[in-house]
Amino acid sequence: MNQTSGQRITMNSEFTFSIKRIDFNEHYQPADNTRITTNFANLARGESRKENLRNALRMIDNRFNALAHWDNPTGDRYSVELEIISVDLTFEGSCEAFPAIEVLQTHIVDHVSNRRIEGVVGNNFSSYVRDYDFSVWLLKHNQGQPKFSIPDGFGELHGNIFKRFVGSPAYKQNFGKPPVICLSVSDNKTYYRTENRHPVLGVEYQPNVPSLTEQYFKKMGLQVRYFMPANSAAPLAFYFFGDLLCDYTNLELISTISTMETFQKIYRPEIYNANSQAGLSYQPSLQHRDFSLTQIVYDREERSKLGIEQGKYAEEHFMKPYQKFLARWAESRAV
Repeated sequence: MNQTSGQRITMNSEFTFSIKRIDFNEHYQPADNTRITTNFANLARGESRKENLRNALRMIDNRFNALAHWDNPTGDRYSVELEIISVDLTFEGSCEAFPAIEVLQTHIVDHVSNRRIEGVVGNNFSSYVRDYDFSVWLLKHNQGQPKFSIPDGFGELHGNIFKRFVGSPAYKQNFGKPPVICLSVSDNKTYYRTENRHPVLGVEYQPNVPSLTEQYFKKMGLQVRYFMPANSAAPLAFYFFGDLLCDYTNLELISTISTMETFQKIYRPEIYNANSQAGLSYQPSLQHRDFSLTQIVYDREERSKLGIEQGKYAEEHFMKPYQKFLARWAESRAV
């Protein structure tokens, strides 16, 4: 995208979404426009690429079967297939597309009934605009300031783009249910165990204070609940529309848990591969030292640096060329 294409956009213009799918398996190689900080893309790099992918997929299948243990005496009834869903945004009047969103969709293969069951879309969530918000805009806003603060309108554009996508014909034609996004807990909050327990999601936790991530995802129309599944080390954050406990089947929920818990064990082993389980009061910490490492190579420091680079990419190729239109569009869609 360039300034010339941005000048073709008028206030009456809208944008459309297009969806591309690619299988996430041991042969996966990231496309040129994939956010390389994305969980799945990060695994598929370097000399250990195939081994990383093979081990991660095996971990997902094993965790799925451990949770879906009924009528599964040998623990191998199911396997999980993953698709990377890449969402491009195109303005009316422009021939160029911007890579707006990437998520994962799960599919469950039942080897007893020979069925392939649609799972959950969402799971992992990646966005260039979110990179811009957190790694560029928020940093600039607080540079040289004595006290941390949130800029006015922070997350509103991103939230409106996401809500527009979920309500779009492209989404409705491709997916049967709203998305569920599963993230790690925050290491600057305390979580308290409640008496509420779900047969698949496990025991529910509640945080002491709302986080910036919660506020950001709320602008996307999503609410959040925290659950720790059986034999997990820490709660997971589930962001969703509607009713998480009633709108999804047990197998759908297990597909999300097994996928995202596996990624978190790789990327945040101090929390999700800890050798002790979260208690009644839980404070996550990346400084925790009693944890086990997976057999998967990952560079967390590099991922942080790439987030800043990709935020700058969004600034140059999306935010600046379309600044006036996007600001007015976000304001007109504000709720």
